[in-house]
Amino acid sequence: MSMARFRIEGGHPLNGEVHPSGNKNAALPALAAALLTDEPVVLHNVPDIGDVRTMQNLLRSLGVSVEPLGPHSLRVHARRLSGPTVEPRWAKAIRASILLAGPMLARLGQVHLPPPGGDVIGRRRLDTHILALEALGAEVDFDDAFEFRTRGLRGTTILLDEASVTATENAVMAAVLAPGTTVIRNAACEPHVQDLCHLLNSMGAHIDGVGSNVLTIEGVDALHGTEFTLGPDYVEIGSFIGLGAVSRGELRITPVRPAELQMIRWVFQGRLNVNMRVEGDTLIIPDEQELRVIPDVGGAIPKIDDAPWPMFPADLMSIALVVATQAEGVILIHEKMFESRLYFVDRLISMGAHIILCDPHRAVVSGPASLHGQLLVSPDIRAGMALLIAALIARGESEIRNVEQIDRGYQHIEHKLQALGARIERLPD
Repeated sequence: MSMARFRIEGGHPLNGEVHPSGNKNAALPALAAALLTDEPVVLHNVPDIGDVRTMQNLLRSLGVSVEPLGPHSLRVHARRLSGPTVEPRWAKAIRASILLAGPMLARLGQVHLPPPGGDVIGRRRLDTHILALEALGAEVDFDDAFEFRTRGLRGTTILLDEASVTATENAVMAAVLAPGTTVIRNAACEPHVQDLCHLLNSMGAHIDGVGSNVLTIEGVDALHGTEFTLGPDYVEIGSFIGLGAVSRGELRITPVRPAELQMIRWVFQGRLNVNMRVEGDTLIIPDEQELRVIPDVGGAIPKIDDAPWPMFPADLMSIALVVATQAEGVILIHEKMFESRLYFVDRLISMGAHIILCDPHRAVVSGPASLHGQLLVSPDIRAGMALLIAALIARGESEIRNVEQIDRGYQHIEHKLQALGARIERLPD
């Protein structure tokens, strides 16, 4: 893989309109769901990012036809699968390769799956996937790879031991073709889980309770092809909210689904005093922000923490932390879900941020801090975007290496930023 870096001249106000790409975390399970039918599935608003390209390569390695129909549309046709073995090269490149387990079990009755890859942001359990698939009738062994097999999946009642997004998606995809009724309790209900359920229903599945934490699935004999449009990526929208809050210009983000942004808006507004408004499907972040930490009742230091939907998303904690460095006051950032996500704060400290890392899950941020340019390395998708925002508001020049991590989650990010007035260029490493 060719390596690249960003060179950024910080301190320039950003203004204009930005268009979020399709939801990365909806595109990946949607591509996996196409394995559940031998008819074509057409997907629109698919983001052109690294993880999605890797998932396409995974499908092609299984004998699936993946044909571009336009810049952001794909025709996926799994007429037949070449076999149960998933290509290790691609499986180990992304976390989402685990999403092939459910549909391949339903389609072939077996799957040989190398351990998935993905961001190194802490321990990311697979136990919930295994327990859910076992409850549906799968047998699972592990040596150097996972061996899933079944003599026939069947409907059952499942209580997930954690509200895992990908485990919920795997269980749903396995259950839609399983005879009988499946009830999944403590199901994840993020927008991308909802998109997957709506996609499957448009393919002929019977899924009730979409958007809640209890899903009821009546198994059907077969699914058919369909055409489906993915929603905008609310994490990318949240990232641009963070950028707009600190960039000293007016940003207009469109299109958005306002209902998916309620907690994101509440945290940025209610904790850091970020001013924004919604007009139709456009979110506007005005210029001349007066960022300040809003204390809890009695003057106590407030906190920003993450939790499963509909609470504040874990993927925006890194962004919120950078915004907090520019807000007057002291706030606690409590990352509950991943014990290594906050380990990028040493880069922000080297840029001049006032942060005390209390332990792997908590950081105290005191602002506002004047940041200066620095040589940086992107450790994962979201920390990479957070460092990019920091570099855009810092005095002087910064360089960010390993930007392929950012590319995995943000489509053509330098072009979107250049259109807003950012001084950023991509260079070969």
